[in-house]
Amino acid sequence: MGDTLEFNEIYQEVKGCWNDGRLRFSKQSVVYKSNKTGKVDSIPAPDLSVAQWRRVCLGHGIKLATSNGHIYKYDGFKDSDFEKISAFFKANYKVELAEKDMSVKGWNWGTAKFSGPLLSFDINDSPAFEIPLASVSQCATGKNEVTVEFHQNDDAEVSLMEMRFYVPPTTGDEGTDPVEVFSQNVLSRADVIQATGDAVCIFKELQCLTPRGRYDIRIYPTFLHLHGKTFDYKIPYTTVLRLFLLPHKDQRQMFFVISLDPPIKQGQTRYHFLILLFSKDEDISLTLNMSEEEVERRFEGKLNKNMSGSLYEMVSRVMKSLVNRKITVPGNFQGHSGAQCITCSYKASSGLLYPLERGFIYVHKPPVHLRFEEISCVNFARGTTTTRSFDFEIETKQGSQYTFSSIEREEYGKLFDFVNAKKLSIKNRGLREDMKGTDGYSDSDEDEHDAYLERMKEEGKIREEGDESEGDSGEYDSNASASDSEAEEGDSEDEGKKKKVEKKPKKAPKEKKERKPRKEKKVKDAGAPKRPMSAYMLWLNSSRERIKAENPGISITEISKKAGEMWKRLDKSRKEEWEKKAEEAKKQYDKAMKEYKESGGGAASSAVKEKKKKGGKVEAKKRKSGGDKEPEKGNDSFKSKEFISSEESSSDSDRGKSKKRKVTAHEGVYVRCHGYTVSLC
Repeated sequence: MGDTLEFNEIYQEVKGCWNDGRLRFSKQSVVYKSNKTGKVDSIPAPDLSVAQWRRVCLGHGIKLATSNGHIYKYDGFKDSDFEKISAFFKANYKVELAEKDMSVKGWNWGTAKFSGPLLSFDINDSPAFEIPLASVSQCATGKNEVTVEFHQNDDAEVSLMEMRFYVPPTTGDEGTDPVEVFSQNVLSRADVIQATGDAVCIFKELQCLTPRGRYDIRIYPTFLHLHGKTFDYKIPYTTVLRLFLLPHKDQRQMFFVISLDPPIKQGQTRYHFLILLFSKDEDISLTLNMSEEEVERRFEGKLNKNMSGSLYEMVSRVMKSLVNRKITVPGNFQGHSGAQCITCSYKASSGLLYPLERGFIYVHKPPVHLRFEEISCVNFARGTTTTRSFDFEIETKQGSQYTFSSIEREEYGKLFDFVNAKKLSIKNRGLREDMKGTDGYSDSDEDEHDAYLERMKEEGKIREEGDESEGDSGEYDSNASASDSEAEEGDSEDEGKKKKVEKKPKKAPKEKKERKPRKEKKVKDAGAPKRPMSAYMLWLNSSRERIKAENPGISITEISKKAGEMWKRLDKSRKEEWEKKAEEAKKQYDKAMKEYKESGGGAASSAVKEKKKKGGKVEAKKRKSGGDKEPEKGNDSFKSKEFISSEESSSDSDRGKSKKRKVTAHEGVYVRCHGYTVSLC
C-alpha cells in the first residue's frame, strides 16, 4: 500500500449545497481541497479520534471527528473503497473505520443529541439526520416548540430555511424548562453573531469601493463589523477566504481586498469581495483595547498594544492576525509602464488586472479572481474597434469566459511572456510569430488595408453622381422666351427671379448606366442524389449523442464548438478512418450521379434554366428601349388645355406633314397676385 490515498469528485455539504473537491489521505494528515473556492481543510493525523463509514445519498460517505470537537463529512465514495480506506486508517492513523447504519424508518419521533457542532436526531440509537449548527442563523422558542432557522445559500437550488421541534413539557431534575435548554444548546454552537463586549480596535471613515460608501470598521475577536450611514454588515472571520494587498497604478493608493464566501448581501445584490481604498500618505496611531499580556498571549507577537504606521499597513496587519490567513501581493510581473498591473475594461467598466503568482485578480467593478488551476486556456485577440489595443480572454474549466478588453498593445509582450512562463494553455500560440513588430502589432495603421473605408468611399462617389443627375433634371429652361403678357406686366419681382434662374447653365444629361442582369438562382433538382458528407460531418453524426450524454444540458451551438475541439484533438489514425468513409461515400455519389444523368435526370432543370435566360434577355431589351425614350416622354407627358394645332382646317392627307406647336413653359399657368387669380394664356 502506498503512502497516500487520493480520491477525486468527493463532495462536502456546505449550507445545503454539495461542493466537489479532491480528498487525500497521507500519513501526516487528511487534506480536502474544494474545486469551487480553492479552500483547503487540513486535519492532522494525531487529532483524528472517530471514523465512520455510512451509506448516504451520494453512494457512501466518511464522517471524521477530531479530539478538539470538530466534525468533517465527505461523500461520494464507492462501495469498493471501504477495504483499502479501512486498512489505511488502521496502518497509519490507528483508528478503526466503523460501519454505521442510518435510520430509514421515516419516524418523526426520536431523541435530539448535541455532539460537538452537530445536532443529531436519533431513532433507536441510529441517526435519522444531522444538522450542522454552524448553518443555524436564529433560534426562537414557543410554549412547547423550538424553531430553528438556517442561513440561505444562493448556490443551492432548494434551501431548507426553517425546522420546528416539539419538546415534551417535562421538567428536569433542577426544574429547568427543556425548551430553554434546547434553545441554549443550539445558540451556543450556532453561527449567530452577537456584538458582546468591546471591539479590539476601530477604524473610522474608511473608503469602501464595494459595497460603495464610507464605513466605520469595528474589529471584534470573531467577526468584522462594517457600520455605515445606511447599512451594517457583520462578517465572521470564518467566511474570509483570502486577503489581497494591491498597489494602484498611480503608486499613490493601495487596494485591500477581502474575498468572502458566502458573500454579504444588500437586498438582491451579493458582494463576494470587500474592497477598501487607502492613500499611502495617510498614517495612524493605533491602540488595541486589550492588555499587553492578553495581546501577547492571543497574537503571539504578531500585534502590539500600541502601533503606528500607514493606515493600510495597520488594517492589513490586524486582519491577517485575526483571520489567520496570508496576504497575497503581486508577484514579479511588471507591465510596460513599470506598474504591476494592466489597465483594461471588463464588461462596461474600466479597471486594473493584476497577474499574481497563482492567478489573476481584476478590480474593481465587478471584482473577479481567477486561479490558474481553474483556467482552461487563454486567448489573445485583436481589439474590435482599433488595432492599438487587444483583448485578453480567459476560459475556465467550467465553461465560463472572461474578456478583458482595451489593453494597450505595448503590454502584449509582457503579458504573453508571463502567461507562457506560468504554462497556461494559449489558444493562438502561433499568432505571436505571425504578427508584425516586436510587440505583435504593426507600427502604424496606415499599412493595413481598411475594406470598410474603401467601401464607404465608393458609396460616396455613387451618391454624388446621383445628386448631380437629379440636379440636371430639376433645372428650368433658360432659353424659354417670355410672352407678350409678361413684358406688359413688367413686374420687377418676376424679372429678378428670371435672372436668378438664368445664372445656372444647363448641363448635358449623363447617359444612364445599364443595369447588369441579376445572377441566376440555381434550381435544385429534387430527384438528384444527395451530396456526400465530409469526414468531419460523418464523425459528428456518430458522436453527437455521446457528446450530449457527457455534457447534459448542452446547447446546439455548444455541441458544435465542443465537437470542433474534439475533432482537432482526434488521432490521425482515427481521422483516416473517417476520411476513407468519406471517400467511399464520394465514389458512391459519383456513380449514382452518372447513372442519374444517363437515365435522363437533370433535363427538366436545364430546360427551366434556358427559359429563365431567354426571359431575362427580353426584359433587358425592354429596359434598354424604354430608357432611350424617356426624354420624349418627359415632354409629352403633360398637355395643357391650350394645346393648339397650327393647321386646323387642313385635310387628312396633309395632317401628317403639319407640325404641331407647343406653347412655351408659361402658357396654361395660373398666377396668384394680390389676392386675384390671373390666367396668362
